[in-house]
Amino acid sequence: MITITPAAAGQIRASAKQGNMEGLPMRIAARRQTDGSIHYGMGFDDNQQEGDLLVHVEDIDIVIAMASQPLVEGMTVDYVEIEPDSFQFIFMNPNDANYIPPKKGA
Repeated sequence: MITITPAAAGQIRASAKQGNMEGLPMRIAARRQTDGSIHYGMGFDDNQQEGDLLVHVEDIDIVIAMASQPLVEGMTVDYVEIEPDSFQFIFMNPNDANYIPPKKGA
């Protein structure tokens, strides 16, 4: 369903430890915008709802609401350095109208 890179998994684990949220699943939410792009949200959540999908990726439990599941199918979450000393999560999602796949070998 989704891929979490080792770098993203490491940052999720570090954030959980820093925020005293260890053991809680990470909820990933997605909502389609009017331009076809997808807006994402992430946060630790212990309130699993009916229809939620629970997946175990890179030793992390990920919860995805039913409404978000089709939007995140095939998505990869990574944690990268955007500028020197500036890291952030990125969502590489073929379901997003603005997605451009990385070039091979890049």
